Amino acid sequence: MPKQKTNSSAKKRMRVTGSGKIMREGVNNQHKFEGKSSGRKRRVSTDQEITGGDRAMARKLLGKLKGR
Repeated sequence: MPKQKTNSSAKKRMRVTGSGKIMREGVNNQHKFEGKSSGRKRRVSTDQEITGGDRAMARKLLGKLKGR
């Protein structure tokens, strides 16, 4: 049976922590910072956990086992 490949776009956007959480970058955090408030820039700069039904899809795209 062939090996399962990791989705290339998913591995660029998400990462798995040591405890198994899947983290993503905050939205609106790429460009046009001049028009955003300092508080907003600070808030979106932190990584956020993927939760709910999106977590299962992310795990599948990253090629991770279901139970871990």
